[in-house]
Amino acid sequence: MKRVSKAALALVLLLCNGSALAQYPSKPIRFIVGFPPGGSADPTTRILGAALAQQLGSPVVVENRPGADSAIAAEMMTRQPPDGYTIMFASNSAMTAAVALRKQPAYDPLADFTPISMVGRATIFFYTHPSVPAATLQEFIEHARANPGKLVYGTGNPLSILYNVQLMNSAGISMLHVPYKGEGPLMPDIIAGRLHSSFLSQGNAISLAKEGKLRALAVLLDKRSPLLPEVPTIAEAGAPAVTVRQWAGVFGPPKMPRDIVERLNKEVNAALKRPDVLEQLQRYGYAAEGSTPEGLTAINRDDLALWRRLVREAGIPLE
Repeated sequence: MKRVSKAALALVLLLCNGSALAQYPSKPIRFIVGFPPGGSADPTTRILGAALAQQLGSPVVVENRPGADSAIAAEMMTRQPPDGYTIMFASNSAMTAAVALRKQPAYDPLADFTPISMVGRATIFFYTHPSVPAATLQEFIEHARANPGKLVYGTGNPLSILYNVQLMNSAGISMLHVPYKGEGPLMPDIIAGRLHSSFLSQGNAISLAKEGKLRALAVLLDKRSPLLPEVPTIAEAGAPAVTVRQWAGVFGPPKMPRDIVERLNKEVNAALKRPDVLEQLQRYGYAAEGSTPEGLTAINRDDLALWRRLVREAGIPLE
């Protein structure tokens, strides 16, 4: 009788799970992004969210939870129910940088989340204000050497902090740092010339560069970007030691059911193959790249190890 009861219970659970998946989603999905409107993360999340809403036949509501380099949103995600109705667009700001830069991180990026899929890699350009007398990265470095501590650079996330640390250490220059809560709040100051330089993934920075309001001196990619093909890679520009790259993926709370994860993974990867989505993501500097959940875990694990090593080698004090 006990064996029969256990078999019956297993059958009931299987049928319940199958029914839940068949009905999923039956209500709106919250899509959390840990940055404010104005940067590249917000529109990228909205582009992907709109595609998922079409494919799933259910609203996908984007919710901005900025602060602490996305760590506030990430920590909140660890406490959400694992039912597939709360997911997060997270870059390696939250999943590696915010962890590697803290003595006591509030979460474990490998244990406290359910990976769903990669979204892509961001196209990061190094920009200067046109008032800076430098047409190339090497000229910028020479100008900074001649004016130690006088140039001001802005950062909107931990990734940008490490880009600048790597650049300054490798080039032997010193600049003043002004941190911002995202790239959006930073933009008015670099456009006005109150900042001299910044590494940005900001989509409209490309348009500003084309208009001559900013100057792009290098791109953080292994090959030139079609968005600004005349701009050399960071290695071509003479700073190969700047090695960090930015990526983003979709994550859920811990212990999400595998069938829900597989459904979301399927839909995210399908969205990333749509020509309309690809075109829109490229406009905001994202090269679409899907993955399996396991593939996203591997990327996150390897990047976290790289960040911890670079933070240690650069001598960056932990917060």
